[in-house]
Amino acid sequence: MEELKFDKNIYNTIRKNIRKYRREKGITSQQLAEMVDLSHDFIRQIQSDKAAYNFSVDTFYKISVALGVTMDMLIQK
Repeated sequence: MEELKFDKNIYNTIRKNIRKYRREKGITSQQLAEMVDLSHDFIRQIQSDKAAYNFSVDTFYKISVALGVTMDMLIQK
């Protein structure tokens, strides 16, 4: 059986991709927050490498829809 390899920094990968796709779409963190009905501060924390704030699958899904990308795209390195 092949050993599974897990991304030990999956939240960091997702954070970077959220920032990347948000910028590509040309929207601010504030606008993203409004689109997914979350506070601006919470969205900023999600995107911050320093805060290392974890988030729910529901939030992850809403952000992917708002950015027009699949959830798979947000977890790709």
